[in-house]
Amino acid sequence: MRSLRATLTLWYTVALTAAVLAFGLITTLLQERANETGQQDRLAAVTSRVGTMLAQYAPADSTTVPITLLPTEALDKLTLTPGLVMVVDPLGQRVFASAEVQRLASDSKDSLRLRLRGQRLDQERFTITLDRADYSFVSQRVWTGRRAAFVVAVGEAALDPQAALGRLATSMLVVLPVSALLAAVVGWLLADRALRPVGQMIDELEEITDGRSLHRRLPAAPGGVADELGRLANALNSLLARLETSFSAMRRFVADASHELKTPLTVMRAGVERALGEAQAAPAALEPLEDTLEGVRYMTELVDTLLTLARVDEGRMELHTESVNLATLLGEIHETGQILGEETGVEVVLETPAEPVVVEADRARIRQLAMNLVTNAIKYTPARGKVWITLNATKDAAIIAVRDTGIGIAPGDVGRVFDRFWRADQARSRTGERPGIGLGLAISKWIAEAHGGSIGLTSRPGRGSTFTVTLPRRLEPRAAVIES
Repeated sequence: MRSLRATLTLWYTVALTAAVLAFGLITTLLQERANETGQQDRLAAVTSRVGTMLAQYAPADSTTVPITLLPTEALDKLTLTPGLVMVVDPLGQRVFASAEVQRLASDSKDSLRLRLRGQRLDQERFTITLDRADYSFVSQRVWTGRRAAFVVAVGEAALDPQAALGRLATSMLVVLPVSALLAAVVGWLLADRALRPVGQMIDELEEITDGRSLHRRLPAAPGGVADELGRLANALNSLLARLETSFSAMRRFVADASHELKTPLTVMRAGVERALGEAQAAPAALEPLEDTLEGVRYMTELVDTLLTLARVDEGRMELHTESVNLATLLGEIHETGQILGEETGVEVVLETPAEPVVVEADRARIRQLAMNLVTNAIKYTPARGKVWITLNATKDAAIIAVRDTGIGIAPGDVGRVFDRFWRADQARSRTGERPGIGLGLAISKWIAEAHGGSIGLTSRPGRGSTFTVTLPRRLEPRAAVIES
């Protein structure tokens, strides 16, 4: 996935490259226009100077001046004039032609002469093709009194706009790659500097993984409260504060409610059990009492589990570690699992290594974890199915696997099995075919992570499931995490 930094760098590079290209194009066009204007102004100045000089030698009473009547001084000055110079009389007869004009073909010289003969304005600027090349000219009529004595024209090769664009293209081939590279480097550095506070916010938010770390706050952005990053940090901090308040209230409610419900549930259970034990109890009342006792047991289990999760969320659940032989512990669980499996026609098999596998752990919690997995496997395995409890060990870890031939879990639901109150089938109520409260796997996940280990699941619908628990041989202090 493309990062925001890369996107900003790309757009910065494209924008700067386009700006350089547009600047070069506009500069070239303006320079070409300036060169063309300068050429015209220069030719006009030379034409005006030549016209002023010729006016001194033109007789006042004649409309034509044969070349032989121009003094040598005038001819010398005309010869020294740069560019293509041609002087004609009002009838179009050539009076003077510079050496550059003399080198033109006859038809080109005639074209220029006829163009000057037809001039009607005192001064004109025009472009004409001579010998297959374009030339820019400025022509002027020279007056003596009220009569036009001469038409003088001065010109030079016209500027080629294609050549200017070619020079621009050549320059851009050198400038654009360097500009693009420079823009990419500068854009990356600027984007990195601008997005660094955002990256710090993301890192801080990623560390807030559960409801117990909501007390943390984002640092204020360097720009202060007024800029966008400062406002974003304040908004997120306000959100975290509201979430912290809500989570704290929810945890207190769950803990308080669970604690307050334990005593009346214990009293109810004792009363129902006493009523069932009395010999004089009417047979018609036994079935309702048994249903009531089952409901009380379910409520007691639910309250105990909710109280455990509330303590976990508040970080008040401690582990009492000791050296635990997992092979012995799983042997005890296997015996209980066999009893449970006999009731549903499920075979439970235990496979452990011959040597002891000892870990530092809370024995009661590890037993609870393994028992949850075994009872869950038996619950979702049909009659004549099989459940395997396997223990393996490496130098640093012990691996417990519980595999069954049950109904399995759909691929889209594998990531949800450790969510609270989630059930793999539609029988979510305690009266369903597979009763339960949907909190056992959430508790198991916390126990594994609290010991520095992990729990995973692989499953295929109709082919069974395998839960794998990895526990370190030596327990290291770490924060226990469970998804809220």
